[in-house]
Amino acid sequence: MDYEKFYSDNAKKMRSSEIRELLELSQQPDVISFAGGLPNPDTFPLHQINEIVSMILENEGSKALQYGPTPGLKEFRKQLADFIGKDGIDVSMDDILITSGSQQALDIVGKIFINEGDVIITGLPTYLGGINAFLAYRAKLIGIPLDDNGMRVDLLEEKINEIEKEGKKVKLIYTIPTFQNPAGVEMSEDRRKRMLEIAKEHDILILEDDPYGKLRFEGNAIKPIKAFDNNEQVIYMATFSKILSPGLRLAYVAAPTEIAKKMMIAKQSMDLCTSTFTQLIAYYYIKYGYIDKQIPKIIEMYRKKRDIMLSALEKFFPPGCKWTQPRGGMFLWVELPEYINTVEMFPEAVSSKVAYINGRAFYVNGDGYNTMRLNFTNARDDEIEEGIKRLADVIKRRIK
Repeated sequence: MDYEKFYSDNAKKMRSSEIRELLELSQQPDVISFAGGLPNPDTFPLHQINEIVSMILENEGSKALQYGPTPGLKEFRKQLADFIGKDGIDVSMDDILITSGSQQALDIVGKIFINEGDVIITGLPTYLGGINAFLAYRAKLIGIPLDDNGMRVDLLEEKINEIEKEGKKVKLIYTIPTFQNPAGVEMSEDRRKRMLEIAKEHDILILEDDPYGKLRFEGNAIKPIKAFDNNEQVIYMATFSKILSPGLRLAYVAAPTEIAKKMMIAKQSMDLCTSTFTQLIAYYYIKYGYIDKQIPKIIEMYRKKRDIMLSALEKFFPPGCKWTQPRGGMFLWVELPEYINTVEMFPEAVSSKVAYINGRAFYVNGDGYNTMRLNFTNARDDEIEEGIKRLADVIKRRIK
């Protein structure tokens, strides 16, 4: 049968994640992979989780294995309000929605806000999961270039003015200001405040995605954009995938109360509720103070791996290449000479037993052919230098 005629218009616009497809190729034996966005499994607090799970099953088993409220467990939402309050975000538990991973939060945002043709502004580059979530609802995505201090808010303002002169309106700005995926850069406090001013002047919502904010290796912490939001225009989202475990599929949103309620209604038709069991695991992970002991261990491991990769890049990569110097997170961004196409180079890299993600996947305008994202958190320490050496040899064969 021709199934194409049965698909909805939205479904016809869906596309498979380029990263997921490339990861299958990169998982061949002996391939050193910098491709995935995977936390290192050695950071998973197995002993603590085992202890918490045993306690939950013994004392709260029937509750843990039952359906729960769609917004999330009350005690967990209250705890999260206090948790992000330490970062300057002032919300109540009624402003918080628990989601089944941050990807669900992105999909809910698309579902309740995006009509076909709505203009959404993103970073250039930006997270592929956000791109695909918004394209599924047929948004028009416009990218704003980044530099070492995050999104260029001067160019953001110019672009918004240009769009409005055409008689259109920007509905949403999607940003990952802290240790951005894929570039690893951090938006300065001045730019965060200016973005908020621009959003207020032009009546635009901001979706702030913060998966990596707790993974700071150096420098003073910068408050989330949400912490400066006095006009209730920022939807803040964060995840436990990087500070507990991605397998639990647990994230949360802090939004203006009315938006949180609308997101809750949208979630009801998706999965009714996020797993009560995993919520309780995270609740006790915070309550017992395990999170305060575990995050410094994660930071110590990842800082060392970042340093090994940066040192190897300096040692092996040829002149004409440049890369970011992330102060936290999981990724760094490499820019090669313009004539090198990292999409075409990928099969050669895999043949040389090393893998990366080509940068084009993160560009909403089709650019980025000479760029790549490297993940430094998942490979073993002894693999990182060898993998960078292999990748450098592949690049050198294409250098003019």
